[in-house]
Amino acid sequence: MTQHDADAFEAVPRPVVSRANVYPASFELATHRHRRGQLLYASRGTVAVTTPFGAWIAPPERAVWIPGGTPHSVRMIGAVNTNSVYLETMVIGTLGEACRVLSVSPLLRALLVEAAAVPREYDPAGRDGLLMSLVVAEIARAPTVPLALPLPTHATLSARCARFFERPTVTEAIDGWAEDLSMHRRSFTRLFRRETGMSFAQWRQQACLLSALPRLAAGESVTAIALDLGYESATSFSTMFRRALGVPPSMHRSPYPSASP
Repeated sequence: MTQHDADAFEAVPRPVVSRANVYPASFELATHRHRRGQLLYASRGTVAVTTPFGAWIAPPERAVWIPGGTPHSVRMIGAVNTNSVYLETMVIGTLGEACRVLSVSPLLRALLVEAAAVPREYDPAGRDGLLMSLVVAEIARAPTVPLALPLPTHATLSARCARFFERPTVTEAIDGWAEDLSMHRRSFTRLFRRETGMSFAQWRQQACLLSALPRLAAGESVTAIALDLGYESATSFSTMFRRALGVPPSMHRSPYPSASP
């Protein structure tokens, strides 16, 4: 299927349903929600999911878990092919009630691609039913990776964070933000941590990291990205990247990084 409206899947009498979509570069899905929980996986391209609570970016070896009922918008970075599965509450298990990014193993990737070809009302006792059960089992064991950016609910601070995420730089200082919000530095730091659960420096670094991922996936050079984000050199950027994700940025320029850093 190529229609982005998933409402037709809500009434299918199966605990797990799947579908594939193809989107052009820079396509955006307006804010919407599904009754079922959704695992959104892009086998090609990168997806950026935004909710009232934060932003999550998933390159091809990652997927975003979106709990049922969560309002979310999706922005495509590059041309995107998605393979989504929608899960009823009875099979969600430990996936939880908060969005998160999951690592997609080669096995889970193959299962998600295969599941998209399964008929809506498949035989639960047949091969298709076994396939869907295995999809759920592999999703349940997929590890979470730190690719989230919490967004504040405080209106003025939220707007300031959104502007920063459009063009993040590691050189922006906390004093400038406090001045923008007409706050003393100490009051600003307390507000920022209360609203995001992170220090300003941690949040700024995470914003730069998430901004870099789709650019790496698009083939941009590490040096160009590092300098654009305000790092003094590609080495300093790579050190931050490896510390945060356990691998150098060059590993995110191909769909399947090798196991060793």
